[in-house]
Amino acid sequence: MPSPEGTHQVEVSESDAGERLDRFLAERLGGLSRNRVKPLVKDGHCFFEGTAITDPSKRVKPGEIYQITVPEASDPDPIAQDIPLDIVFEDEHLIVVNKPARMVVHPAAGNWTGTLVNALLFHCGDTLSGIGGVKRPGIVHRIDKETSGLMVVAKTDQAHQGLAALFEKHDIERTYRAIVWGRVYPPKGQVETNIGRDPHNRKRMAVMEGGGKWALTHYELEENFDDIACLVKCNLATGRTHQIRVHMGHLGHPLVGDPVYTRPKLSRTKSLPDARQNVIRKFPRQALHAQTLGFVHPVTDKPLKFDVEFPSDMKKLLFAFRGK
Repeated sequence: MPSPEGTHQVEVSESDAGERLDRFLAERLGGLSRNRVKPLVKDGHCFFEGTAITDPSKRVKPGEIYQITVPEASDPDPIAQDIPLDIVFEDEHLIVVNKPARMVVHPAAGNWTGTLVNALLFHCGDTLSGIGGVKRPGIVHRIDKETSGLMVVAKTDQAHQGLAALFEKHDIERTYRAIVWGRVYPPKGQVETNIGRDPHNRKRMAVMEGGGKWALTHYELEENFDDIACLVKCNLATGRTHQIRVHMGHLGHPLVGDPVYTRPKLSRTKSLPDARQNVIRKFPRQALHAQTLGFVHPVTDKPLKFDVEFPSDMKKLLFAFRGK
């Protein structure tokens, strides 16, 4: 994948014919979203045969060659914001938080404020570890924006290095609860594949036949909801991007509410009363919660283990499937 910054030359293939210019360029460049490409085209950064093309909706034709220049991004430094945090544990070295769904972990394009890092900067001041860089101080690992649950953040460089080593050795206990479509069978097992960026959709991850990174998920059926869906416990042996979402989808049991890796299987719920169907249909995110986090404190060597209950939206979803 080319580096986003710099000048790129891309040729339209037969399969690209009729595509919008901004969508075509975003797909070819990979590292840029359509929302990033569109203003670049409007501002005159895209050329065809030496002439600037400023209409992002222009339909491309086979054989056309476009040149686009992507200026180096200048990202603002994150600011401290007084955002409430659900703190599960804290000492002078690290902090464990229960992240709500819909909170982004660190600032990035489209989410410069309101992130976990913004909240941590306000709460911790200048004590966060600087190893993660200005944009993501203290961040050792992440969970998806729409996933709720436990995260550990380093407050000192010593803790950051120690936690990073634990994650690298896969010496961290991480248990998630997921509500997935159908009933998993066998009821206990593991999924072991390589996971990498989906070559057909850069916003997705995918199981790879070649390339990618090794990923291992242990799963266990905890509760079945009339074979419509079930509650599954997932233990991560590795921590790849979207790992549980990709692996459960690979098994044929994608997560309820996941907008990226499944189409809604709402036909399964037709036998349920309307009120229960409505709760399930309106669930706004993937039903995934990072419930348990365990590790040896990187400075004190004390074993630590934390567990947090389901957030209210997942409780309501469980009640709908259970008929309560």
